Amino acid sequence: MSVQKFVLPNHVRVVCEKLTHVQSVAIGVWCQNGSRMEADGEGGISHLIEHMLFKGTPTRSAEEIAQSIEGRGGHLNAFTDREMTCYYARVLADDLENAVDVLGDMYQNSSIEPAELELEKSVVQEEIRKYEDSPEDHIHDLHARERWGDHPLGRPVIGSHESVGSFTHDKLRDYMGRRYGGGATVVAAAGNLEPEKLRDAVERSLGSLSEGNPLPEFHAPTSRPGENLIPKEVEQVHFCIGGDSVPIDDKRRFAVSVLDAVLGGSMSSRLFQEVREKRGLVYAIGTYTALYKLAGSFTIYGGASPTKFAELRKVVADEVAKIRKELIPADEMERAKRMMAGNMVLSLESMSARMHRIARNEMVHGREIPIEETLAEIEAVTPEAVRQLAAEFLQEDKLTTTAIGPFGR
Repeated sequence: MSVQKFVLPNHVRVVCEKLTHVQSVAIGVWCQNGSRMEADGEGGISHLIEHMLFKGTPTRSAEEIAQSIEGRGGHLNAFTDREMTCYYARVLADDLENAVDVLGDMYQNSSIEPAELELEKSVVQEEIRKYEDSPEDHIHDLHARERWGDHPLGRPVIGSHESVGSFTHDKLRDYMGRRYGGGATVVAAAGNLEPEKLRDAVERSLGSLSEGNPLPEFHAPTSRPGENLIPKEVEQVHFCIGGDSVPIDDKRRFAVSVLDAVLGGSMSSRLFQEVREKRGLVYAIGTYTALYKLAGSFTIYGGASPTKFAELRKVVADEVAKIRKELIPADEMERAKRMMAGNMVLSLESMSARMHRIARNEMVHGREIPIEETLAEIEAVTPEAVRQLAAEFLQEDKLTTTAIGPFGR
């Protein structure tokens, strides 16, 4: 069945996909808000709000929120990204209306008690310390900051010790009043559901939410090529090497995905085979893309012994130069496309993956994008299109290298 869409009077959008062969439903309440929307001094406030929405409402304690989903055999969680926040659950089909009620209660009725806020600020600051002690995780935030500086896309989603420590009940309430309106809210669900019943449940739960404010205007970040080697007493050098990419609504994003798959997206990719399998220089090596409304990034990441880092950088540079200058052979293109298509189709066996897909399509593109359309776009990517992207974005003088390691030991 195709995706159905309803728009409530307060502009909350409901998108859903009915699949009768399963006994569960994945549902998410999505807010088009993330760290990119935060002004100076607000770094990490979206992530802290995500935490606080689990701490209780006037009608449910934190324990009752958890028990109302997990005590009935479901799963409840949330995440904050740079351009969106999601509160989601996976439940048995006959518990869908209960899940809508719980998520809607959290979303608009969170108490944000000052005492609980102080406790949760401490929890988030411990989370920051955990990341700072994990160079394999921390390097990605450091690399974003190195590339994009003080632009909101360059800041860590989690914020800093100072910013998190400064937040008050009034600041969180004010921010939610500006960002958590009906016009920024999408409810997405996939599984064994009745679309009209879902719409009615969402209207009962979120129909009184105010429309909210339009999103503020944003500017694209300016990249800063160069090198930043950060001394730290660790056993490995953890590194990111990357450049710009296309925005998320650019049709060249499909060619970027093929570039990612060929260069470092799997165990059969060029970097994995050349760097790990043939030379044994690393345990982990790969690539990833991050595409946003006004900008994108393409990153090579990994970890290596300090004594092998110089050789590793040269091998990586050689592989990047090849993909900039030479067309990918037809058989390699076919393997990459087949892998991407297979991963996409297999993921659709998960109700959570389906829910995420229809929500992101609505928020980013404003419409349902059938899987057949996406597969056709991937199949249409040519070797020359991939080479042109690599030549545009992966020129040596446009790349930023960020590394944590025992430099100067």
